[in-house]
Amino acid sequence: MPGFFLDIYIMCGIAGIISPNSLVVNEGLLHSMANTIAHRGPDSEGYWINDDGNMGFAHRRLSIIDLSNAGAQPMHYLNRYTIVYNGEIYNYIEVREELRKHGYSFASQSDTEVILAAYDYWKSDCLQHFDGMFAFAIWDDKKKKLFAARDRFGEKPFYYYEENGHLAFASEMKALWAIGIEKKPDPKMLLNYLTLGHVQNVKEKKETFFENIYSLPPAHYLSFSPFTGQLSILSYWDLNKEKEINYTEKEAIVKFTELFNHSINRRLRSDVPVGTSLSGGLDSSSIVAVVSKLKANGDRLKTFSAVFPGFEKDESKYIAEIATNFNVDNFQITPSADELIKNFETLCYHQEEPFPSSSIFLQYKVFELAAKHKTKVLLDGQGADETLGGYHKYIHWHLQQLIGRGKFKQLKNDIRIFKENNFSFDWGIRNYIASYFPSHIAIFLEKNEYRKMIYNRNINREFSASLAGRGLEGIYKPIVTKLNDLLYYNTTQMGLEELLRYADRNSMAHGTEVRLPFLSHELVEFIFSLPSNFKIHDGWTKWLLRKAMEKNLPDAIVWRKDKVGYEPPQQEWMHNKKLMEYIHEAKKKLVAEKILSPSVLNNKIVPMAAHDADNFDWRYLCAAQLL
Repeated sequence: MPGFFLDIYIMCGIAGIISPNSLVVNEGLLHSMANTIAHRGPDSEGYWINDDGNMGFAHRRLSIIDLSNAGAQPMHYLNRYTIVYNGEIYNYIEVREELRKHGYSFASQSDTEVILAAYDYWKSDCLQHFDGMFAFAIWDDKKKKLFAARDRFGEKPFYYYEENGHLAFASEMKALWAIGIEKKPDPKMLLNYLTLGHVQNVKEKKETFFENIYSLPPAHYLSFSPFTGQLSILSYWDLNKEKEINYTEKEAIVKFTELFNHSINRRLRSDVPVGTSLSGGLDSSSIVAVVSKLKANGDRLKTFSAVFPGFEKDESKYIAEIATNFNVDNFQITPSADELIKNFETLCYHQEEPFPSSSIFLQYKVFELAAKHKTKVLLDGQGADETLGGYHKYIHWHLQQLIGRGKFKQLKNDIRIFKENNFSFDWGIRNYIASYFPSHIAIFLEKNEYRKMIYNRNINREFSASLAGRGLEGIYKPIVTKLNDLLYYNTTQMGLEELLRYADRNSMAHGTEVRLPFLSHELVEFIFSLPSNFKIHDGWTKWLLRKAMEKNLPDAIVWRKDKVGYEPPQQEWMHNKKLMEYIHEAKKKLVAEKILSPSVLNNKIVPMAAHDADNFDWRYLCAAQLL
């Protein structure tokens, strides 16, 4: 949506070193950090070390609007603050106007300067005013203290290493490895991934797959003083999953539509081409519908898709229907097993930590396609499933909530309609029992995962024994008494953040930015305040979104009964001879490292679909590459 005259740096890489010892802070190390994350901002670089020599920042940027130095980083403000920042504050125009009322003036049009003024006025409370995705660090030269923060859902990354009064941070871990910080895998995280497929430690969200390298959790801020060595991390926002407001159906649809359109409109603020991902599902199609309406008199919208003709989960026909209905340009790619092999090392380099399936490669190629067509910003539908109850796994939690509240008539009716709609879900006597004993079920599920981990015969016994007594450290199951409990768990504790990590690395790898309209915090807060029947209702998941879009999208999209999770033909790919050899070599490496038992080399490779459980051979392939 041209005409805003913004001075925004769509993608950036940030890094810094803080130490009471000025010998530790030098431009050579800062250059090394910046060079490893140059892909996040290939146009220019900036460095700064304070007069005391104990604080240094590095910044890589891609200038989209203005190549001048008006908004260059590190940016200084009021002869007191210096910032490095990665991300977008979508409402920075509104925040800037509010700050002007309080006497602030601005030398640039950048959202970076707005962050600095907001921090000067509100201090840590400035975070309450931002609608955006961000990771930034501000040095306060008066207080000799660092303040750093990350957005509410974790769209932008912030990694750090701290020891004996020294702190180093960066957008990606490779920048920390570049200055000599040890790349040592955490055996507990590795065991959990290999046996259970976990890519996060939900009980300790700051942990990564590497020892002593931590991630600032979403919706948290960090303060650090190099002279006292005091590091503190505090939460500044959380979802209220207990609050419930009664809306009529009409009121809820109107309010949702207003917030959704407002979120998209803000995320269209750019003077560079804005496109969308288009999978053919409800979420991405809804975004296309709204963007097409908002850009009615503008250029044709570019959309980008991965298709697999002949594959049972191919969504080409839905993509074609949306492209035709909204007169958009649709660009498509069909990745192959050979391309996966060719790109796998690069993909792992960018991701840094393990990932669960080849779906991440699919996303990587779609961003690559967008970059080839000079589309620097892509809107995407991530977050809708976790907040609106889109996954089929939520159905039985919805049904158990009905039992817990004694709504047996509605239970019977919903089960019937779900079956008529061919929604796949497991339901039996155990679910009835679980409805009355939610805390016992949480304990049972944790123990069940623990057993899967310690009794996995493919794990080297010495490796497993070295973690004796630590197995439960990374296992946690929430007590679920209502649907919102599980939606909260997947949105803020385990599930969504890992998807955001994949998207950030894949987009940054190709010089593109991904923006997520479903993750406006105002929209998410509203959705969580609604009773569960607005999310799963009358035999339909994501009911509110379907109702809001039924007049804007074809019925074939709105009332789709199948759920395809952005899935490539991974099972077919894993029959590829070269890929099977690649997997076998990965297993040999893990055996040599005494992580897998030698007997695993005698096991046949079991090709599995991307979202199948117990996808062990894929995990071996991924883990071996990242060691």
